[in-house]
Amino acid sequence: MPTNFTVVPVEAQGGERDSAERDAWRREDEEDGRDRGCGDGISRESSPFINSAEMDRGNMYEGKNMALFEEEMDSNPMVSSLLNKLANYTNVTQGVVEHEADEDSKRKEVKVPRMGTFIGVYLPCLQNILGVILFLRLTWIVGTAGVLESFIIVFMCCACTMLTAISMSAIATNGVVPAGGSYYMISRSLGPEFGGAVGLCFYLGTTFAGAMYILGTIEILLTYISPSAAIFKGEEADGEAEAMLNNMRVYGTCIIILMAIVVFVGVKYVNKLALVFLACVILSIIAIYAGVIKTAIDPPDFPICLLGNRTLSKRSFDVCAKFTERNNETKTTNLWLLFCNSSSPTAMCDDYFSLNNVTEIQGIPGILSGVLIDNLWSTYSEKGSIVEKKNQPSISGSEDIKIGGRPYVFTDIMTYFTVLVGIYFPSVTGIMAGSNRSGDLKDAQKSIPTGTILAISTTSFIYLSCIVLFGACIEGVVLRDKYGEAVNGNLVVGTLAWPSPWVIVIGSFFSTCGAGLQSLTGAPRLLQAIARDGIVPFIQVFGHGKANGEPTWALLLTAAICEIGILIASLDNVAPILSMFFLMCYMFVNLACAVQTLLRTPNWRPRFKYYHWTLSFLGMSLCLALMFICSWYYALIAMLIAGCIYKYIEYRGAEKEWGDGIRGLSLNAARYALLRVEDGPPHTKNWRPQLLVLLNLDCEQLVKHPRLLSFTSQLKAGKGLTIVGSVLQGTYLDKCVETQKAEENVKALMAVEKTKGFCQIVVSPSFRDGISHLIQSAGLGGMKHNTVLMAWPQSWKQTENHFSWKNFVDTVRETTAAQQALLVAKNIDLFPTNQERFTEGNIDVWWIVHDGGMLMLLPFLLRQHKVWRKCKMRIFTVAQMDDNSIQMKKDLQMFLYHLRLNAEVEVVEMFENDISAFTYEKTLMMEQRSQMLKQMQLSKNEREREAQLIHDRNTASRSAPAVKASVAAAMPEKVQMTWTKEKFVAEKHKNKDTNVSGFKDIFNMKPNQSNVRRMHTAVKLNGVVLNKSQHAQLVLLNMPGPPKNRKGDENYMEFLEVLTEGLDRVLLVRGSGREVITIYS
Repeated sequence: MPTNFTVVPVEAQGGERDSAERDAWRREDEEDGRDRGCGDGISRESSPFINSAEMDRGNMYEGKNMALFEEEMDSNPMVSSLLNKLANYTNVTQGVVEHEADEDSKRKEVKVPRMGTFIGVYLPCLQNILGVILFLRLTWIVGTAGVLESFIIVFMCCACTMLTAISMSAIATNGVVPAGGSYYMISRSLGPEFGGAVGLCFYLGTTFAGAMYILGTIEILLTYISPSAAIFKGEEADGEAEAMLNNMRVYGTCIIILMAIVVFVGVKYVNKLALVFLACVILSIIAIYAGVIKTAIDPPDFPICLLGNRTLSKRSFDVCAKFTERNNETKTTNLWLLFCNSSSPTAMCDDYFSLNNVTEIQGIPGILSGVLIDNLWSTYSEKGSIVEKKNQPSISGSEDIKIGGRPYVFTDIMTYFTVLVGIYFPSVTGIMAGSNRSGDLKDAQKSIPTGTILAISTTSFIYLSCIVLFGACIEGVVLRDKYGEAVNGNLVVGTLAWPSPWVIVIGSFFSTCGAGLQSLTGAPRLLQAIARDGIVPFIQVFGHGKANGEPTWALLLTAAICEIGILIASLDNVAPILSMFFLMCYMFVNLACAVQTLLRTPNWRPRFKYYHWTLSFLGMSLCLALMFICSWYYALIAMLIAGCIYKYIEYRGAEKEWGDGIRGLSLNAARYALLRVEDGPPHTKNWRPQLLVLLNLDCEQLVKHPRLLSFTSQLKAGKGLTIVGSVLQGTYLDKCVETQKAEENVKALMAVEKTKGFCQIVVSPSFRDGISHLIQSAGLGGMKHNTVLMAWPQSWKQTENHFSWKNFVDTVRETTAAQQALLVAKNIDLFPTNQERFTEGNIDVWWIVHDGGMLMLLPFLLRQHKVWRKCKMRIFTVAQMDDNSIQMKKDLQMFLYHLRLNAEVEVVEMFENDISAFTYEKTLMMEQRSQMLKQMQLSKNEREREAQLIHDRNTASRSAPAVKASVAAAMPEKVQMTWTKEKFVAEKHKNKDTNVSGFKDIFNMKPNQSNVRRMHTAVKLNGVVLNKSQHAQLVLLNMPGPPKNRKGDENYMEFLEVLTEGLDRVLLVRGSGREVITIYS
């Protein structure tokens, strides 16, 4: 199917003319592209498949059939271009920048993926799942837990991985998955916080898995292949265990260094040897099944020596008897010397040795022997106890000599069900191997589900069948003998294999080596992928590597963490650690699938259909249960590590938007909560200021008063709703770039000031209308603001100021009409920043009128912040002539007591009613100024009208006669278009006389008595406030409302100026008229 299309013109004639026209169009479009800026104001979202910079503009406008769409070709390319890009799309490799952010870079040619389901998914999963636990611990688990409980353990773990594989298949088939495995799937499904936390946990799990495989390799080497290679030797049983741990540490460190060098030098050889290691695993399993079949025909001869019912270790003696016949003489054996003080038959021996006989039984009686019945039930034991055979006669004696020195087979750890779960679970991990290779598959969306589920089914069958077969073929004491001491130090599962135990020993040795190398190869790449995503700042250094992309630094860190596991030195102690990390990873894969399914997002369209959210939820619950079953304290530690990483990414990590499910879940929760919240005023007990902060921006779209946001964060302390709004004057099409810049600047300042809220920039033809739109429409549903916070217009007397006194007074009126509270911060630039701390001082509240209790609530909220915490609250109220000031103080103190507020109370008396000459003079000057401004505005309007009439006359004189006649007919009769010199001079003198007479009236006017009374109140109250609160850190004052008569608006501003004159920090408070504080619980 062709992927490149050529648009052929319908008319082939006029080729040169068409070419010239096309060149002209191209040049014109390029000029438009440079000048257009924002275009139609709609920002286009870049596509992950389309790179407009790479397109050939000559082909873009080829022909005239698509001329209608040519102006949109930059953002909306033709379908042919889209299909061409899709055809060239390839999966990116693990550890490089993902395809969403890589559309601008040149795509490198890569080999076409050729691997199918079997080679690409099935075999890698098989190799990763089957491993060290199967060969070294499964027989011991069967012997200790019994066949039934072992079956339950294996079934639970396999069910967990199967449910996880179903969830993983759904996620992996929901679009193209670059090679990032579980990290990529979780981070893109649950967001960067969960993705980073679980990705690092998965990395730690993979790293500790490498340590476990290395420990398994050393155990096979020193226990079954070459015991003489041990550096440290132990004399007694306890000493042997300690010596073995030290050997593990020394050999493990050497092998880690060797493997790290191999991975650093030639990782390609590790991948080539993967099939060899897999062949060893498969051959070993085939040898086990062949040995089981052989036991039905001819069971192998592996005799077990028992003393009473106690199992003896054959490493210290050769003959399983107390006496032997040599040359018709009865002689004691080496076994006798281990229990007696001499070789004499009359020597003093251990009581238990003397009272019980030495017997020999077959270690592998065969599948037809019926030993399965004896192995059905569990045999848990304490650490250091002797492995004993059930239903075997035994006589207990008084043992004076220490048992530890006897050649018994002892248990090295205390065993119980949950311990065995933690040790076994790593044997079912490795299900992500297929999804990690998604970039190398022919059809990842088909191969990953099929191959992974088939591999889990195969391995589950192998594990479950091996449990039954081990229980049916091998004697119980041999199963519980972890290191094969009763069978001459052979690997227990090797004794069952055919044709030789060495098949299993050699096969398991190479498979564990290969698995360790694979872990040291995969873990650094996973860390590199997380580091290059940039979501965890402190690990970004591990994103670097060699020139070919090999993760050098990540390999060093992986080797160091792996060394921690080696120093633990016990496979049984390392296995539960990596179980935690893998279980947590699988739990979040299930959570991701469940969340996406329940949200039903439009992009959730997996090709794999055999999933359901209940299966994912069941898998998640099973993973969580297994975590606490394995080890509750390891589970808590793993969760704590993941939680710390989550919070670190949340606060310090890069902000990523991946369309994740958690964001969708948040949107759904927000919608549900908004619908639940009543679209009305909340109860008084739930009331808190939900702020709309009105900011002024300068010509560069920077905030003029940043301290307003500081005060907002101090007042809110991160609680409630905060909307930060501003208005740009103009039309949105012209101001779209400025709007984006303003929004970025405001958000940046909000981040600096730690103001948590939303930013809303409005473009309006007039500043006044824009503020009105914000007050009316900001917020959504029940989450709307109830308080407006703004700065006092310092330059309100300047007529050119955009935020003039008219806008301010109208804003006050609109907040009152909207039943919203209003806070006006005067001298806002003197307010403290969030870094300042007041060590002393007062917050003074001047409670003149009661308008809902805002004045009481605001100081309480401010004192919750560190800036104001050490300030004391003082409340002043004013007593008139007829008031009882003493009783007022008592009542106010009682009121504050019921409000649970701590504050000093003072009642100020204002009995002087005489209006001073100063007040009269100040009122007169205010009114004269107001009248003068009106006259100046009037004369300005007259001049503008005069100039407009002259302009109209000149325009009309240049027009054609017909146009002139039509204009004259359309004009009203009272407007004369013909101006003579006499008329112009007369009109000019008329305006001049009017202005002169107006100015004479100003100086002869008398002040309005209502204004005099208002000025008197402002002057007197200002004097009282200055007297008491001049040195206060903040003064809160009732804000009087504007006059009902709009002609006195400029006088209203003067009253407020006089009221607050001489105070450093003032917050004028105007309540909404409803109660916001209550004495009731």
